[in-house]
Parts: sequence; C-alpha cells; structure tokens
Amino acid sequence: MVSTQNRLPNRQRLVNQQPPPKPPENTTALPEQEVSDRLLASQGLRILLLAVGGLSLLLGVIGIFLPLLPTTPFLLLTAACYVRSSPRFYRWLTSHPLLSKYLLPYLDGKGIPRRAKIYTTLPLWVSLLFSAYLVPLLWVRVGLMIIGLAVTVYIWRLTELELDVETDQSA
Repeated sequence: MVSTQNRLPNRQRLVNQQPPPKPPENTTALPEQEVSDRLLASQGLRILLLAVGGLSLLLGVIGIFLPLLPTTPFLLLTAACYVRSSPRFYRWLTSHPLLSKYLLPYLDGKGIPRRAKIYTTLPLWVSLLFSAYLVPLLWVRVGLMIIGLAVTVYIWRLTELELDVETDQSA
C-alpha cells in the first residue's frame, strides 16, 4: 500500500502556488500542443548538451592538474551546455567551491587571467598547426588559420583579470 503522506507536501506546494502570470496582450502564446512538441523535440538536444557538458567538465577538471590542458575554456563550455540543458547542474557548477573560481570572474565580466589566455591559445595553435599539417587541402588549412586567428584575437581582447599573488600561485 502506497502512503499518501509522502505525496502530501508536494500536493500542498502545488495548491499554494499562484497561477502563472498572463502574457502581455500584444503577444501570442504558443498552443499547448506545440509547446509539448517542442519539449519532446528538444529532449535529445538536452541530453546531447548534458553529455558534452559532462565531457568538458571532465576535461576541465583534468586541466587543473595537467598544465597544458586549459581548465577555464572547458569549464566555460560546461557552463554554456548546462545553462541550456539543466539549471540544477548549472547552479551546482557556479556554486562549486573550486570550479566556480575559474568561471565566475568571466561570467561576471571581470575577464580571465593571463595564464588562462596562454593555456588556451597554446594548445589551440598546437592542435591547429598539427591539423593543418595533416590535411592536404589548401582551403581547409586557410580555414583553420582564420578560425585560430579569430579565436586568438577574441581571447586576447578579453579583459585581463589581475590575480593576487597567493591566488596566482595556487592556480
């Protein structure tokens, strides 16, 4: 026999909730069927984003211990994946005592440290040059160099975060 006492708080919470606010009159809300169709269609994308976020989280954590593997870009990718797929995982990531120190300055618009810029661009260019060496097509080589240049310019134009001496040595 299933106990109804375990379900009572959830029901009570639902009863006490206020109805959702009505949309402004000048906008049209989607029909419920279309909303449910979109949710079903995006379920696969959410699972894919969770998987990519989990993999980049793993690489970011490994990057804390391996100096040539960049931590901050992988954790930023994790945050981007989680914010679109799981608010719970995103809150966990941004409130984590160790991992949030790599993310929050960038997310708050304060920038990233010079060390993170170096550790981001160095593996980027090593992998791009190696890929360009392996690919025989000229247009692919040129495309790789343009992408690498654009990413490098973007990273180095970000605000540079000044770290304290103690924080810089521990990172």
